[in-house]
Amino acid sequence: MANIMIQRDSKGGYQFYLPKRDLEDGIDSMEFDTPEKWGGEIKLSGGGTYYIEPQPAPARLPFSVRAKRIDAAE
Repeated sequence: MANIMIQRDSKGGYQFYLPKRDLEDGIDSMEFDTPEKWGGEIKLSGGGTYYIEPQPAPARLPFSVRAKRIDAAE
């Protein structure tokens, strides 16, 4: 599992950042994106897929959370 940061980009979408690898990418889709349930499988613009344990949506962004890479593409 890796520590990642999620924030909003200038267009209102989500931006993914993995500090350990200095990887920054847009998030194309997030499995759950409601105030009650947020996270799940996230797909990056560059083709990578990560998993965040579903939880209530964070009150503020940027938000740091642990994520598991579930594919080898980045």
